[in-house]
Amino acid sequence: MSHADARPDETPGVHEQLERTNALLLRVLAEVSKTPSTHAIFVDAGYVYAAAGLLVTGTEDRRSFDLDAEGLIEAFIDKARTIFADSRLLRVYWYDGARRRIHTVEQQSIAGLPDVKVRLGNLNANNQQKGVDSLIRSDLESLARHRAISDAALVGGDEDLVSAVEAAQGYGARVHLWGIEAGEGRNQAEPLLWEVDSQRTFDLDFCRPYVTRRSVTLYEEDGPAPAREDVRFVGAQIAAGWLSSRGREALADLLPGHPYLPGSVDQDLLMEAERLLQHSLRGHAPLRRALRDGFWQHLQAQY
Repeated sequence: MSHADARPDETPGVHEQLERTNALLLRVLAEVSKTPSTHAIFVDAGYVYAAAGLLVTGTEDRRSFDLDAEGLIEAFIDKARTIFADSRLLRVYWYDGARRRIHTVEQQSIAGLPDVKVRLGNLNANNQQKGVDSLIRSDLESLARHRAISDAALVGGDEDLVSAVEAAQGYGARVHLWGIEAGEGRNQAEPLLWEVDSQRTFDLDFCRPYVTRRSVTLYEEDGPAPAREDVRFVGAQIAAGWLSSRGREALADLLPGHPYLPGSVDQDLLMEAERLLQHSLRGHAPLRRALRDGFWQHLQAQY
């Protein structure tokens, strides 16, 4: 039998195999098209507080302003919804520092928000975050490796994040760097800007609704400074009011951080003490220690 004679009998089998292959490819493509891409937002809270605080209030000191984290996170989610129009949100990762990695009251509130995961690094004696960058890299790399995300919006500026970007990109994820406008120069490292797939900067109008300067009342210091025991008593008095309004549950959350107070509680304590004493304690470190001692002494006696 010649080759020409065999071709008519073999052709239908070849055609059937091609048709089956094409049908399989079409089914795979149909499944892929129905599977939405997924994105996540990774926020370095230390960068956000410093950059947004400086832009809106002129200071990076977190004790000098309040940040509406819930409103800002929702704004980030809305922006991502616009940019990644055909993608669904996995979650927002909020990276911050805390002494002994114990959540502050503010961090507990953020952790309770829907679609938000709070991840804590440590906070050293100089209020510097430690371990946050490695947490970001670990999460970015893991999610990209398991194909859990196709796009990552990274809000930060530290050069140490370059390795996190490279790790995620190595598994096929695209990383988009989001930043906050700097009044002068840059607040994001150039090597980080070079590595990412896209860049976006949020300006003053975007940030202003979420940052509010705290009012600080200045008191005359012409008179003598109050006695340590008077300041200690005021600390205990404020603690009694704090416990009455917050409850024992908040006290249980606060006690493991002894002798340190969360920044927001410490700032409120200082401002209320100055109001009661009608004297500034800003230049009196021993009196501020006495104030905290009185605050803690009362709380520990109630536990």
